[in-house]
Amino acid sequence: MYERTKRLFDFTAAALGLLLLAPVLLTTAVVAWLGGLRPVLFRQRRAGRHGRLFDIVKFRSMTQQRDAAGQLLPDEQRLTTLGRSLRRSSLDELPQLWNVLRGELSLIGPRPLLPEYLPLYSPAQAVRHEVRPGITGWAQVHGRNALSWEEKFRLDAWYVAHRGWALDLRILWLTLRHVLAREQPAGAYAPAERFVGSAEIEQVKK
Repeated sequence: MYERTKRLFDFTAAALGLLLLAPVLLTTAVVAWLGGLRPVLFRQRRAGRHGRLFDIVKFRSMTQQRDAAGQLLPDEQRLTTLGRSLRRSSLDELPQLWNVLRGELSLIGPRPLLPEYLPLYSPAQAVRHEVRPGITGWAQVHGRNALSWEEKFRLDAWYVAHRGWALDLRILWLTLRHVLAREQPAGAYAPAERFVGSAEIEQVKK
């Protein structure tokens, strides 16, 4: 029952959000374009529920500057002042309402990550894919990228085990509070380091 009503809530909220926030989306797109963040929409393949792949869409927060060899510069060098502002205000996340409308994302759930991470999870970490990923989640309201990968995955697994309407509404409230009050710790909005494997798996291999 929870899963069905959650999907209905997600669809309704995403449709209304896209309609009501259309002026904000348009203004953000124009500001991003004028600020050199082009093309303004960023698409990237991510792993969703049960590992199914989809293309996430966000407002771009980093330039596409490359070095002499044609390789993209490190994330920190490409993240602009405007991009940081978009991240802190969470405006860069708004286009993901389209993914919610399509059923690829939920409003609440573990963040969808890169497909190449799929074989790197421990069994305890892999449970994050038992639910539809979300725009915000339990790990996001507890520090986002200021957390280690292991801490994020523990919070994701805890959410999967305890998910329900009470927890989802709490996460929505905390997300709104963090966005309005800018309460997240230092490093929360910095680009995340790549996940290179679970410490648990490495211990098993040894």
